[in-house]
Amino acid sequence: MQIAEIHTKKGVMKIKFFEKDAPKAVANFKELANHNFYDGLTFHRVIPDFVIQGGCPKGTGAGGPGYTIPCELDGENQYHDRGVLSMAHAGRNTGGSQFFICHSRKNTAHLDRNHTVFGKVFEGLDVIDAIREGEVMEKVVIVEQE
Repeated sequence: MQIAEIHTKKGVMKIKFFEKDAPKAVANFKELANHNFYDGLTFHRVIPDFVIQGGCPKGTGAGGPGYTIPCELDGENQYHDRGVLSMAHAGRNTGGSQFFICHSRKNTAHLDRNHTVFGKVFEGLDVIDAIREGEVMEKVVIVEQE
């Protein structure tokens, strides 16, 4: 099984993927990570008790990889709670490279079945709370784990 590791100065977040629910979003994230797209990018949007967001090559929230992917909203894991990894977008079917990780279930119900949930942090949950706006993703790697 493959997982993602997001390395920051605050620690490492390890993420399991929801490949059955969101195969396109998972494949997209893995492809970008395997090509070092995320390395050195910032968490450009941090809202306490809500989300940390990153993946914008411009660092502003207005950038992406140069293409979009469709939303995948029908899986059983399409709810946003603590540690959930979800696609950010500017409207349905406009996701690309930006993603967010939820602080908690508080204030996130409106995201359910509107943003594609494609994974969840299973180790390093404390790192989510430690991230501040402008913090850098030193590297995002895809690794094999049994």
